[in-house]
Amino acid sequence: MLQYIVKRILIFLPTLLVISFLAFGLSQCTPGDPVEETMAVGEKGFISREAYDRNYRQLAHQMGLDRPVFYLSLSALAYPDTLHRIVRKDQRENLLKLIAHYGNWEQISTYYNQIQELDRQLTKLPDSLKMLNRVRSELLLLNLNDKDRSIQTKLDSIDHFLQQDALLNARIGGEVDQLKRSYSQIKSQQTPWKLKVPVIHWYGLQNQYHFWISNFLKGDFGVSYRDKQPVANQLKTAIPLTLMINGLAIFFAYLIAVPIGVYSAKYKDRAFDRITLVLLFMLHSLPVFWIATMLIAFFSTPEYGFDWFPTYGLGNLPDSAPFWQRFWETAYHLVLPIFSLTYGAIAFLSRQMRGGLINILGLDYIRTARAKGVNEHQVIWKHGFRNALFPIITLFASVLPAAISGSVVIEVIFSIPGMGKTTVDAINAQDWPVIYTILMIASVMTVLGILIADLLYALADPRVKFNKQ
Repeated sequence: MLQYIVKRILIFLPTLLVISFLAFGLSQCTPGDPVEETMAVGEKGFISREAYDRNYRQLAHQMGLDRPVFYLSLSALAYPDTLHRIVRKDQRENLLKLIAHYGNWEQISTYYNQIQELDRQLTKLPDSLKMLNRVRSELLLLNLNDKDRSIQTKLDSIDHFLQQDALLNARIGGEVDQLKRSYSQIKSQQTPWKLKVPVIHWYGLQNQYHFWISNFLKGDFGVSYRDKQPVANQLKTAIPLTLMINGLAIFFAYLIAVPIGVYSAKYKDRAFDRITLVLLFMLHSLPVFWIATMLIAFFSTPEYGFDWFPTYGLGNLPDSAPFWQRFWETAYHLVLPIFSLTYGAIAFLSRQMRGGLINILGLDYIRTARAKGVNEHQVIWKHGFRNALFPIITLFASVLPAAISGSVVIEVIFSIPGMGKTTVDAINAQDWPVIYTILMIASVMTVLGILIADLLYALADPRVKFNKQ
């Protein structure tokens, strides 16, 4: 058994690694600037430009965004291996476009550095200069333009403003002329052939993926864009709540469905089997959101005379309240959500149990046991039931990810702050750290669920062996 477990784990480790690559790759494709999204309001709009740039760089360093993306990169010779040091995402993307146009990084980097130096000089000049803000605005736009006509227009505009402000022209006129010459050199010294020469850059462990996956394994999932709090703080309350709700729903579903399936197989095509078949499929055909809405309408409102259960939430008792009082208050609020999650699974699981047991009861060794006079109860529960568990075990592989990701519809309808509602809120707010953390956790739970199912196969039938094919 130990060898079987080790081999299964060794198979799933590469799967988890590939999943982490995909999750990290998707996180790199998300819109917006993660540093901007993480910065507090005061850091964005109520401090000086120098303080803003300093805070930006510090936060980018804390988030590991001033590192290469991966352990290595495959690119063209025109692209440098140091572009990650430009932490501003919009500026870095613009430089990538310029390199794609001209291929000469040396001239482009000189042009970029001159823009940054000229911008630093402008921040030191007195605001009384009448054209200062206009020149600064045009200069900032140069960092975001890669089209020749647009860049040339910005440079001409800066020249025009300098002609209207002699003092400003005296202070930065020479630097502006030098900037224009640098841009002319970019166009005159193009090296497009470098865009066709492949090159591999090796960065080692100091990269964003290694930083991200290391923090993830330590339980550090980053900071939420929405409330600027660690993502782990949100999940700390959401995960136990979702596990409790879905765990109870799964427990009741199996507790009810397995006996129904067994007795349906035992009394195949009799009244019990036919009645349960009709009733369960009627339940299974009803949408979850409709059932949840009807339960709220009929059992939570006094208009219909059945104001038995609360409509939403988990109650308002403080943490200082006695444990059992909070327990019963929470349980009272969870009756309808758990029922909504349970009823549909009962029909499906019972049919799977019934079909698996019917197949087993038709095998030779079952007929042999009956011929030997074995009690029918023992035939079903001792000889048949264990071998009929395989379809049920297979379904268990999806239990863990469902329990972690939560039932989105039910948690939203009943306003339960579990993983499902957290996911919906994060998507609506474009809170990418929360979204990709939930994606990774659900993926890990999916693989773990499959591993547990494989182990249960071996426990249910010792003849199950590991086979590479």
